Amino acid sequence: MDTLDPIDALMLTGELVSSPMHVAALLIMTPPPGEDARAFVDRMQQESLTATEEIDPRLRRRPHRGVETGGMWVWRDVPDIDLSQHLQRRTLPAGSGSAADLWELVSELHAERLDRSAPMWTAHLIDGLDDGRFAFYIKVHHIVIDGVAGLQMIGDSLSTDPDRREMPPFYAAKTTTEPADGDDGGSPGLPNPLSLLRSTVGTAVSGLNLTRHVLAGELSNLVGSLTTRSVAGPFGAPHTRFNTKLGPHRAVAATSLERARIRAVRQAAGVTGNDVVMAVISGVIRAWLAERDELPDQSLVAICPVTVRSHEQAAADEHGNQFGLGLCPLGTDIADPRERLDLIHQAMANVKREVADKGPGAMLVVLAPAVFPTVLLPLLPLTSWVPPSYNLPISNVPGPQEQSYFNGARVDEVYPVSVVYDGMALNVTVCSYADRIGMGYVADRDVLPGIDDLIPLTERALAELEDALGVA
Repeated sequence: MDTLDPIDALMLTGELVSSPMHVAALLIMTPPPGEDARAFVDRMQQESLTATEEIDPRLRRRPHRGVETGGMWVWRDVPDIDLSQHLQRRTLPAGSGSAADLWELVSELHAERLDRSAPMWTAHLIDGLDDGRFAFYIKVHHIVIDGVAGLQMIGDSLSTDPDRREMPPFYAAKTTTEPADGDDGGSPGLPNPLSLLRSTVGTAVSGLNLTRHVLAGELSNLVGSLTTRSVAGPFGAPHTRFNTKLGPHRAVAATSLERARIRAVRQAAGVTGNDVVMAVISGVIRAWLAERDELPDQSLVAICPVTVRSHEQAAADEHGNQFGLGLCPLGTDIADPRERLDLIHQAMANVKREVADKGPGAMLVVLAPAVFPTVLLPLLPLTSWVPPSYNLPISNVPGPQEQSYFNGARVDEVYPVSVVYDGMALNVTVCSYADRIGMGYVADRDVLPGIDDLIPLTERALAELEDALGVA
């Protein structure tokens, strides 16, 4: 039997009584020049349903358990997949084609659980947007995405060449054949199809993947204490409305900022781009809570995956990444945006230094109490009683530097749509793509009503940083 690993099995079991553990990505695209979005989407749907490429093995199996498996979760291959059940077509109603309408539909789709009697993935082609574009929403259960390979099948369907056609559907099994135009070979520093969606979705759930490493016992270092003033310790976060049990509904919103604006703040402050993004999010959360008279006196804390690179790690890991995990105070108790940025810069520098010096395993020893609840608390009626170690997860996904295309359709925006779970009702994921920085917010709709309010607050938070640094 091909059994699920224990942590995937635990997530699958916990999902029965708690939040769905799937992740997704949304691509907003412009059809090829001279083509209508609806006609292009119709053709894209038909070609995807009738394509002859072999389906990726990960998308041809489903989880199962029964008496014959001794109660264990195992994988079962599905020989005949009805693609019409996985590839859906949506059209926004006339008069309902705004960006807000699109995100409302995505919120509804993201709240729906995946069918366990079939391979656990779906994709939705969506047209009817007012601006003539269309969207592609892909949802896959976390147990299908291993965090190492990610969504290679989606990345393989993209190209940096706007003239390339007859491209395989995203669900096609990966081949080693190089495209004839040579644009997708993955040259260093250039975007390849794999990096776009694999990084977007895989890194969005890297906190869950790190949970697997913690519970699997892959810890090699013992430490006394790695916490400092600017590296928060377990159970040190204030309780907020985000740290409660979730209902069945989801809310998703996203916006993008010019990369040049982030760069200007970064250069003026002498910090990293990730520090600037974290400070923007801090400003958003601070303003949103303050408007509701719910801003704690104590700083909110984010849990953040960090990547440490070395030549040795790159040789051992095809992606060249070694993931660590850190708790970062967001400085939401500080009114001055420059001071918040400085605190976040120092906090993230401390996290990266500790991970680099002692290894991600050592940090995870200290932070295990913060990670365990990701899997365990949804199984127990303790979510509201246990002091939170962090208030929200934040992931920053570096994307490609150039435009990507699918059969001539330009990929304009890429947003990861991540997972929320009991005790953690808000998730923020950032994705850099071409000349934009996408900010994606996912929340429980009842816990965070009016998620659209975060969009103007995002612009305001960046403008405050620009004013504080004199780069407006």
